[in-house]
Amino acid sequence: MILITISLLWSKAWPIIVAVLYFGFLVLSHELGHFSAAKAFKVKVLEFSMGMGPRLLKKQKGETLFSLKAIPFGGSCLMEGEDESSENPRAFGNQRPWKRFIILFAGAFVNLLCGVLIMGAIVAANPGTTTRVGDFANWAVTQAQGVKTGDQIVRVNGKRVYSWIDVGFLTSRAKDGAVQLTVRRGGKTLKLSKIQFPKVEYEDGTQAYHQDFTLQAFPQEGSPVLRGLRTAKQTVLQSVTVGRMVWLSLLDMVTGKFSMRDISGPIGVVTLLSDGAQQVQQGAASGNKAEAVGSLLDLLLLFSMISLNIGIMNLLPLPALDGGRLLFCLVEIIFRKPLPKKFEAVVHGVGFALLMLFLVFVSFSDVWALITGKR
Repeated sequence: MILITISLLWSKAWPIIVAVLYFGFLVLSHELGHFSAAKAFKVKVLEFSMGMGPRLLKKQKGETLFSLKAIPFGGSCLMEGEDESSENPRAFGNQRPWKRFIILFAGAFVNLLCGVLIMGAIVAANPGTTTRVGDFANWAVTQAQGVKTGDQIVRVNGKRVYSWIDVGFLTSRAKDGAVQLTVRRGGKTLKLSKIQFPKVEYEDGTQAYHQDFTLQAFPQEGSPVLRGLRTAKQTVLQSVTVGRMVWLSLLDMVTGKFSMRDISGPIGVVTLLSDGAQQVQQGAASGNKAEAVGSLLDLLLLFSMISLNIGIMNLLPLPALDGGRLLFCLVEIIFRKPLPKKFEAVVHGVGFALLMLFLVFVSFSDVWALITGKR
């Protein structure tokens, strides 16, 4: 009985553990990017920490204090002279602006690199599909409107299609499910206006417009070199697709298409990853190899998307984010004169306070969604 109870508890706990560990990996890799670049330029790092709030564990190694903090969100790579004046020539603030730019950019760069590498592993295991129309569903309506098998979709509502992910995503953004498709057919480029996709209702009662056709698979033939080049190309295109999804989602939020309640914070991200890990568990338990592999690839795609998302979000030119600090470096590089330190400190201080308030809001929203099952 005890073994059964432990087994049941473990089956519930391990997806959450996987999610928390991956989220921690994203934070750790981001801060290691800053840390490695700082060390490469011999900048003095005062503290490298994981988490926020009071320290639970700490160890001094050389000039750097390594610490683990109580609140398991975020982390920091605190450099001397980062937010205050210092006479030390190794202080961050005393470095040339291009060096500071590289150190600040390194964190987001590592997140982006991790996302691309994971995407590469996914594409190598399963290239996905092309952007050519394959078979139509029994309930399809777009075939009667002019869409044909073999059409290569190159644009949806004027936006370029980079990969198969774009087709479904750009279709889902369309108002009332009506889109203009630009396709290549028989060597010609055609515009198919007002293609109306059908509305699909899901088990939870939500409704969405859905593409009613499949996309053709990539051909399996070709030399190892050709397949390798195809994998590299699709890795880049699918990563570009995910990056654009981040920007378009932000635009949708600004324009009111999505509300602030649709944004997930750390708790929501961990929940999403946990659900993905649970799907992998269910796929493995089913004994269906194809289902298990498919669930694992879906989880890896989620890993890649979140990593790319965090990298891009950190580069937004907002106070307190790396992107806001990069903006100050760019101004200094362009005009060859830094903005007043006090002004920069105030901007980042206010930005950090607003960021913390935003984090509290989205965390409350995540918790409320967990309690009520609604967002």
